[in-house]
Amino acid sequence: MSTITTANVDLCVRAHIELFGAGRLELADELITPDCVDHGGDAGPPVHGRDPRTGPEAIKWVVRWLRGAFPDLAYDIDDAFGDGDRVAVRCTVRGTQTGEFLGRAPTGRSVCVQQIHIFRIEDGRIAEHWACRDDAGMLRQLGFTG
Repeated sequence: MSTITTANVDLCVRAHIELFGAGRLELADELITPDCVDHGGDAGPPVHGRDPRTGPEAIKWVVRWLRGAFPDLAYDIDDAFGDGDRVAVRCTVRGTQTGEFLGRAPTGRSVCVQQIHIFRIEDGRIAEHWACRDDAGMLRQLGFTG
């Protein structure tokens, strides 16, 4: 693996562990490009007229939202590899719902789900993100579905 590819993989692993897992919001400005697009879902209301799925503020919104519902959110990296400007991360996500989530009161239940994330890196920062999550499994574990 090239030095650049290794640095890109390390960047994406750091984003999972420190930004999302530890809630270190200040890292978003360092790790995310100003026009980063998160293809992974909703990122809240528009911010100053900008698409809510773009840039560090969008990622900060997602981290606040997730950690508000799951304060003990943790990401275990199962696989991480890259090729040029693309990185794939397969991880196990764990957390306990002690805050409101999707309009539902805290359940106190724990979740453990697999996710796959793909990133495009530009100038040493995350420029695009796609996700494949087991949202149905998570909702089942929380008791939100039958």
